Amino acid sequence: MTARFRPLIFLCIAALLSACASSPSSTLGELPRTPQASTQQLLKDADASDPGKAALLRLSAADQSIQQDNLTQARQILEQVAIDQLMPAQQMFAKTLEAELALAAGKPEGALQALQHPAFERLAELPVEQQLRTQLARAEAFEANNQPLDAARERTFIAPLLSGEAAEHNHETIWSLVSNLAPEQLQQTADTDLAGWISLATAVKQAGTLVQQKRAIEAWQQQNPNHPAARRLPDPLLKLKQLADKPLSHVALLLPMEGPLASVARALRDGFLAAHLAGQQDLKIELFDSTRLSSLDDFYRQASASGVELVIGPLEKDMVRQLADREQLPITTLALNYSDANQQVPPQLFQFGLAAEDEAREVARRAWTDGHRRAVALTPRGDWGNRVFEAFRQEWQTLGGTVVAAEPLAEPIELANQIADMLQIRSNGGSDESQPSRRQDIDFLFLAATPQQAQQVKPTLIFQYAGDLPVYATSHLHAATDNRTQYLDLEGIRFTETPWLLDPQLPLRQEIERKWPQARGSLGRLYAMGADAYQLAPRLNQLLALPDTQIDGLSGTLSLTPQQRIERRLPWAEFRDGEVQPLPDIPD
Repeated sequence: MTARFRPLIFLCIAALLSACASSPSSTLGELPRTPQASTQQLLKDADASDPGKAALLRLSAADQSIQQDNLTQARQILEQVAIDQLMPAQQMFAKTLEAELALAAGKPEGALQALQHPAFERLAELPVEQQLRTQLARAEAFEANNQPLDAARERTFIAPLLSGEAAEHNHETIWSLVSNLAPEQLQQTADTDLAGWISLATAVKQAGTLVQQKRAIEAWQQQNPNHPAARRLPDPLLKLKQLADKPLSHVALLLPMEGPLASVARALRDGFLAAHLAGQQDLKIELFDSTRLSSLDDFYRQASASGVELVIGPLEKDMVRQLADREQLPITTLALNYSDANQQVPPQLFQFGLAAEDEAREVARRAWTDGHRRAVALTPRGDWGNRVFEAFRQEWQTLGGTVVAAEPLAEPIELANQIADMLQIRSNGGSDESQPSRRQDIDFLFLAATPQQAQQVKPTLIFQYAGDLPVYATSHLHAATDNRTQYLDLEGIRFTETPWLLDPQLPLRQEIERKWPQARGSLGRLYAMGADAYQLAPRLNQLLALPDTQIDGLSGTLSLTPQQRIERRLPWAEFRDGEVQPLPDIPD
């Protein structure tokens, strides 16, 4: 749920403002009555009334404006009310309106601040309908403020008081909130119902395959028969159980076994098959050489006739574009490359690859988390470099960062002058001991470069008296050679990398490297991708049914975008003393 205010949530609760039916205590005061006149009439009557009645009429008018989605008018009316002079019931009503308006403006912190007014200590004395309105606003504010556990706790508390569509919406939202919690947030709580939701989310996340998840859900239901989620499973879990009843049994690998992509295809194929042997699942795998196809139509006819349920491939970008141009595909397909960014694709097409754009976005998130706000960028000339920079720029500016300067990476002979100009290296003058200095309005350098290019950048920064400038890079600068001399030239650079190349103890990596020693170098990323394609194969429908699902892969943490592209989140490392040192993960 977004931070945008949703009046329908409140309107679906019957008799929302029937508080006037209750008899308030003398110290609590009365709530505004349900408006029976137009907003303008209420305001006119307020101008002719004593201060106490005028405040109630203006609160009713502000509330009516919110329900009519006239938020500007509601704010103007509320500003005319002296909240500190109201009775506690009216203060709670006014502050709830203030919170709703803050949510509508995308200011959840303001909403939470409004709901911390001392008058809310007496919230339990108000009619149930008003309590619900306030607590729903608080739940939305917690969620919009990235406090999902607090939001889930609030919604769990009010769940027994809801009915009908409001209850169903609240039920599904609790699951959405809890299922998105990070593992370290899935901690036990004294709240019995919330503890049940947390244990359900833990059980589902710890189970790997669809079948294991189905078993975990059923075991949890048996252990918690009276929990609301046991009596009615959230919709995503119902879909997951249905998917588990239809396991994948026959896939086709469509790869170019000849030509310039043959070595890439072999690494992908061998990673896929190694993962299959390690998993020992009952799955028929049929290999097709895409360089020998007469047409994609003929391939799909042949695959359909042999009972193929999922196609993995093609690898060639032109073929992926051809598939993306179609309205429908006869078989669900996981392409191992990407079509053009803005190309509409058929619903049966998923796309997966080692996208440099994913890494560029990862750099933006890491640099932001590390406290940086102003960036300069060096990326290669051409389409690839442009795409990488654009992905970084969009993510960086979405986070709130500023790109101070960006240039195509110069040739080595020109690099020193390029960096000097970009960083505005200036002589400080004065004594011989003074050193030139760089501009101070930048926090870090974003770098996308080959190992050879990157090895020139850090020494050049040091040469230009800018060795203190942090450098964040994509994995492309990491040759994975364990060459200490090369790594010393990259000293201090932080970079994204696949889990495969950062953890030599991974069992599948060790098994593959015994057969194919080249997998311990940069080709290892392709073996990892092939193994991840095997992981993804039976879980594509799961990713559709549970859009927030993340799969811990060997090429990164995998998730599905709304465009049905597999996106990777990668761990981090740093070149330190001639070695690659993994860094702690950044929080989501």
